[in-house]
Parts: sequence; C-alpha cells; structure tokens
Amino acid sequence: MSIKHLNQRDLAERWDVSEATLERWRSDGIGPVFLKLQGRVLYRLEDVESFEAESLRKSTSERADTQTAVGQ
Repeated sequence: MSIKHLNQRDLAERWDVSEATLERWRSDGIGPVFLKLQGRVLYRLEDVESFEAESLRKSTSERADTQTAVGQ
C-alpha cells in the first residue's frame, strides 16, 4: 500500500489558504503534523484527513484545541 502525500502547494489549494499561512502555522505548531525531507515539506494525506475530522464542529461556540485548530 502506497502512502499518499500532499506538498505545501497542494494543501494550500485544498484549504484555500496561502502557502505563507501554512508556513506560519507550522512555525506556531498549528495544523497537521508534517514531514520535512531534504528541505521539502510534505503532509501525509491520512494526517490531513485526521486533522480535518478533529476540526469538525457542530456549533461556532465550541472551542477548538489551541494546539491544533486552524486559525487559532
């Protein structure tokens, strides 16, 4: 079984955010875990999908975990 990866550009496009936003989130410890291999940043698709599932909310009043929440 092959592991699927997204690069920074792919994830930025998927979430409609800038690559600079993803860079800032990584620096701040926000967002899904990532790999850094030979200077390249990669995200495993399974980690991205897991992060998305954990970010689901039923109400705007629900608080997100500050370590993983998008935009926190």
